[in-house]
Amino acid sequence: MSNTTLLWITLIAAGLITYAFRLSFILLLGRIQLSPLVQRALRFVPPAALTAIIFPELLIRDGELAIGPNNPRLLAGLFAIVVAW
Repeated sequence: MSNTTLLWITLIAAGLITYAFRLSFILLLGRIQLSPLVQRALRFVPPAALTAIIFPELLIRDGELAIGPNNPRLLAGLFAIVVAW
């Protein structure tokens, strides 16, 4: 089996597994009733995930914390926050 074929098989398998995993949550949550505490807690998942993805990209440059006017990513992020607000 060539490397290209193995790569395609791996990509398709990963896509199917991801799709099945996400679909299982959609089907399960449609059939069960979550407690109000769990529902309230799940509201914070998207902001927490986005924060975990975005803030390291904005604040860390070359492995060090870069908070200042010489960090163009931080300035662009602050501008985007102001525009979104």
